[in-house]
Amino acid sequence: MDCPKKLNLMNEKSLVYRKQALNALLFRFSMLKRLPSVAFWGIKIKTLEEDRCQVLIPFTWRTQNPFGSIYFGALLGAAELSTGALCQMLIKGRGDYSMLVVGFSATFIKKATTTITFSCDQGLELARILDGMTQKGDTGTFEMTAVGTNTNGEVVGNAIINWSFKRR
Repeated sequence: MDCPKKLNLMNEKSLVYRKQALNALLFRFSMLKRLPSVAFWGIKIKTLEEDRCQVLIPFTWRTQNPFGSIYFGALLGAAELSTGALCQMLIKGRGDYSMLVVGFSATFIKKATTTITFSCDQGLELARILDGMTQKGDTGTFEMTAVGTNTNGEVVGNAIINWSFKRR
């Protein structure tokens, strides 16, 4: 069986965004300015490719709730970032877009007591939607799924984030 060929969906601006997001120091400063809770919780982007993003949230005193697991708000922040960083990267160099979360749901399956990795692998689908928005004023929505796993590879939770895009 043939392996699917990876498309090159990233342009120069996307690559610059990716490089900055993967640089721990630049990412932390950016989060302190835009999303201070992400910086406080110690969330990091592990992987950011044209088709997927993985975000880590550590199990530390900063993320822990009184029940001995990661606070659900921190988990949801990491889940949103795993989809949002992918959106931001793919928007770069494609034109001027606004984006907004218009829906969010989550299911928690297992107690989060280790570092959790949220993964979203819908970059190719998102790129098709963005590329279909060619005129000023075009809008689109896209439902993205982030799957959270613990260090043993067990699914801890799922988040479904519905993003709305508008071409400006």
